[in-house]
Amino acid sequence: MAKRSPGRKVLPTILIHLGLAVGLVFACFPIVWMFFTSLKSNTEIFTLPPQLLPKELTFSAYAAIFNDPTNLRFFLNSYLVAGAVAVLTVLIALPAAYSFSRFSFRFKNTLNVFIISTQTVPPITLLIPYFGMVVMFGIFDTYFALILTYMVFTLPYAILLLTGYLNTLPRELDEAVLVDGGTNWSALWRVIVPLSVPGIVATAVYTFLLAWNEFLFALTLTKSMSMRTVPIGIELLMGQHAFKWNEMMAMSVLGSLPLLVLYLLAQRYFLAGMTAGAIKA
Repeated sequence: MAKRSPGRKVLPTILIHLGLAVGLVFACFPIVWMFFTSLKSNTEIFTLPPQLLPKELTFSAYAAIFNDPTNLRFFLNSYLVAGAVAVLTVLIALPAAYSFSRFSFRFKNTLNVFIISTQTVPPITLLIPYFGMVVMFGIFDTYFALILTYMVFTLPYAILLLTGYLNTLPRELDEAVLVDGGTNWSALWRVIVPLSVPGIVATAVYTFLLAWNEFLFALTLTKSMSMRTVPIGIELLMGQHAFKWNEMMAMSVLGSLPLLVLYLLAQRYFLAGMTAGAIKA
């Protein structure tokens, strides 16, 4: 049997690494440009030809962000809404996913199809109905309106993701708890949940990112400046006659940092949780 020459193995490896390098540059360049733009004066941003590195570093954009209480309120609102959505989504999705994973009941397949089908509906088509419901229930321009609306979109995904993860855990774990006199509820919280940390973290991180970056519903369901979130705050820096590009980039950098830190801290759990449901043990 003829042996493959070393050159045949090296060339595909080089091409793969070259493709990955091009993809990395393509993905990271806008972020690098955003960061350096935030360190320029608004006048220097419009110099031609455009330059990546600033001629003179200035932190005036960051100072303007931190010295404005309204901007700080935007960050507080985003933290509160995104954090609440992540926690509540996980708490509600866990029992639902446990039921789909462990029990057989009427209309189970129908509910599964319904949950999956909700992911195919464009959110913008639901904007007007949700606006009418929020106004009708008197919760317009409140945290509750944003949290409740975001959870409508995060819960189906969370249930599907956690169901796939729980399917990888052996049923003998539940049976052992039941034999010892426990209940399904105690089996879930005392045994299944500690073993499902990767899946739970992956779900929480995803829902937090979704709620943090959401723009359309945050713009429509809030009115006062005290209820606006970071994406709306960035949009408000676009004036009628001038754009504060350096402040926009600075606020974008500050808005991206918590997400980057959160992902780096939970990366190991996030990757494990996202891939665990793909293969059933």
